[in-house]
Amino acid sequence: MKRLTATKRLKSTWINFEPFSSLLRILLGLSIYSFGVYLTIYVNIGLAPWDCLAVGISRHAPLNYGSAMVAISLTAVILQLLLRERIGFATLFDTLLTGNIVQFLCDLSPYPENHSVWLGIAFMLFGFLFIALGMYVYMSAEMGCGPKDGLLITIGKRLPKIPIGVVEMLLFAFVTLIGWLLGGAVGIGTLISIFGAGAVMHLFYMLIHFEPRALHHKSISETLRGR
Repeated sequence: MKRLTATKRLKSTWINFEPFSSLLRILLGLSIYSFGVYLTIYVNIGLAPWDCLAVGISRHAPLNYGSAMVAISLTAVILQLLLRERIGFATLFDTLLTGNIVQFLCDLSPYPENHSVWLGIAFMLFGFLFIALGMYVYMSAEMGCGPKDGLLITIGKRLPKIPIGVVEMLLFAFVTLIGWLLGGAVGIGTLISIFGAGAVMHLFYMLIHFEPRALHHKSISETLRGR
C-alpha cells in the first residue's frame, strides 16, 4: 500500500512538470521558427506577405519590424476572440515573442545584405525548412497555433464553400497589397513565399509523418484546469 501511494505521488510529480516541458518546447520551436523568418528577410529578394505588411507599417509608425509584427499578431488574436475562437498559450507566446526575436536577429546579424537572387532563393528555401521545423516543435505541445494561422482557419470556417488554399491565397494577396502600398518590399521572394512555403512544409511533414490537423490543441482555460 505504501509502495502504491509512493508511486502515485511520483506520477503526480511528473505530471506537474508537463506544463514546463511544453513551455520549453514552445519556446524552442518559436526560436527555430523565428530564425527561419529571419532567413527569408535577410535574403533581400522580396518579403513574405505578413513580413511585407509589418515592414510597411514600420515605415509609417514609430515601430520597428518586431513591434509592428506584435501589433499585427495581437490584432489577429483579438479578431479570433471576437469571433469566439479558442486560443492557447502557444498563440500568446507566438504573438509576443516571434516578431521581437526576428528583430533581434536582424539587429544582431553580422552578414552583409544579400545581392544574389539564386543565393537568396536557396536561403529562402532553408528559411522555409526552419519555419516548418519550428512549427512542428511548438505545435507538438498542442497548446495552440500561431495567431496568423489561427486567423486563416477562423476565416476559412466562415467560408466553408471555398477551399482553405484559396482562402489563404486571397488573404495573402490582401495582406501583400496593403504591405506594398505602405512601402513593404515585394519581389520574387514574395511569390516564392506564397506558393513555396506550403510546399516545403508539406514535404517536410510528410517525411517525418506529422499531421498538424490531427492535433488537439488545448485552450488557455483547458491548460490552466489541467485537462
